Amino acid sequence: QVQVVESGGGLVQPGGSLRLSCAASGSIFSINTMGWYRQAPGKERELVAGITRGGSTNYADSVKGRFTISRDNAKNTVYLQMNSLKPEDTAVYYCCVNIVTMFQALLDYWGKGTLVTVSS
Repeated sequence: QVQVVESGGGLVQPGGSLRLSCAASGSIFSINTMGWYRQAPGKERELVAGITRGGSTNYADSVKGRFTISRDNAKNTVYLQMNSLKPEDTAVYYCCVNIVTMFQALLDYWGKGTLVTVSS
């Protein structure tokens, strides 16, 4: 089994910062891409940022220059540093990791999400 757990969400004022973390554990042989998605009320889930095992990154246009994704391969952990937060960043943030399991299966695993609320 594989577990994916996010942490770091909360309430922050506009212009503030938060750092999200996501740790994967369990029957993992290796991890390929790791990514953060978000879903705001009444909207579809969207990709926020992704990072390959080698460190290549991509971002949604709406967060470029404000958010930074990084990962620690030794800890099977991905981070999302969010700066200059705006009310429209309010959403449940989900972590998704593409894992090669010990049984050589290639699967996507999702966390349960962490709520980020940007409000004064």
